[in-house]
Amino acid sequence: MCVMRAVVVREFGGPEALELAEVARPEPGAGGVRVRVEAAGVNPVDAVTRAGVLAGAGLMARREVTGIGWDVAGVVDAVGPGVTGFAPGQRVIGLRDRLDVDLGTYADFAVLDAAALAPVPDGLAPHEAATLPLNGLTALQALDLLDLPAGATLLVTGAAGAVGGFAVELAALRGLRVVALAGQGDEALVRGFGAEWFVPRDVPDPAAAVRELVPGGVDGAVDAALLGVRALGAVRGRGAFVAVAGGSEPVGLRGIRVANVWITADGPALAHLARLAADGRLSLRVADTLPLARAAEAHERLAKGGLRGRLVLTP
Repeated sequence: MCVMRAVVVREFGGPEALELAEVARPEPGAGGVRVRVEAAGVNPVDAVTRAGVLAGAGLMARREVTGIGWDVAGVVDAVGPGVTGFAPGQRVIGLRDRLDVDLGTYADFAVLDAAALAPVPDGLAPHEAATLPLNGLTALQALDLLDLPAGATLLVTGAAGAVGGFAVELAALRGLRVVALAGQGDEALVRGFGAEWFVPRDVPDPAAAVRELVPGGVDGAVDAALLGVRALGAVRGRGAFVAVAGGSEPVGLRGIRVANVWITADGPALAHLARLAADGRLSLRVADTLPLARAAEAHERLAKGGLRGRLVLTP
């Protein structure tokens, strides 16, 4: 039996529950691709998985060993039956969005569905590319749910964060006029992403502040900061509102169309995002890189907050 290292949880808990263990190297089944991991992004969903929140909510089965990690960048190591378009030696990025498998991307190798992978364009380093899948696809799919035309106005809360930053940049590329809500010190950052207006996140009434800038309210909102009803008031009647998964999905008052974006792996969409990043039109922000053995430290730093960019683990 071939073995590898993987970060797993045997008992749900805090960062100390993360264990670097030797496990059987997974084999790709039909439609699967085994990736030799070069970098794995560290995301809040990894922390809630570790803590048992997903299992407690019935979103994943309780098992003896739970793997951690969704984002991956690496090199194709082997392909399963029926896979076309990927071959050993090819550089890829991907999103492991299946919760019914034992291991995650915090590992030496990871197996993903071929449909969840995309080739990596030249010019993107693995530790940079690993910050893109989960947050980039979440932002893209949130904007797709809103379905706003060019020239429409959009509020993005948490605009300096990983999802929010991508949402501002992608919205600007679509010709949307963006109001960015973020920390006072992040105004230059979010304007650099393409925001036309800025609202400090500590204002007493975010909706009123947005309406001062856009009379009548914005056409839509991406609520990456999980403000819920406090952001809904900024949206005009019969507008659109998308809450990021885990956030409060408010009642669609005043005819507002409300949805919650639950991430879905999408290889072609990820390839599009990767090309935008390689062309310098989408910003990939790495807060720091740490070896796989320091996964617990990465989760401690994630819990403290204040990061600009993603922490990345490297085997």
